[in-house]
Amino acid sequence: QVQFVESGGGLVQPGGSLRLSCAASGSDFRFYTMGWYRQAPGKQRELVASISASGGTTSYKDSVKGRFTISRDNAKNTVFLQMNSLKPEDTAAYYCNRADRVPAIWGQGTQVTVSS
Repeated sequence: QVQFVESGGGLVQPGGSLRLSCAASGSDFRFYTMGWYRQAPGKQRELVASISASGGTTSYKDSVKGRFTISRDNAKNTVFLQMNSLKPEDTAAYYCNRADRVPAIWGQGTQVTVSS
């Protein structure tokens, strides 16, 4: 069972930037469409960005388009989320997981807090 370990979260002021990283175990990572999800308190977890197995195709939730960039390094089993122009409404726990099927197991996530 593939596992994911997220890192890079923290407290940042509005307008700031963070880069999240997700390390995946296993040898099949390069075949997966991957996604970054987030869950704010009292809200459902949502997919904010996804990237195809090759990295050639990406998609984003409307509210993060132009501010977030997802990328991956298949040689290192890692997926990234560059977040710029952060807003208070981006505050959430962020998780990575497969986006080509309903995730079964979640990692611990990394907390992003945007506040002045």
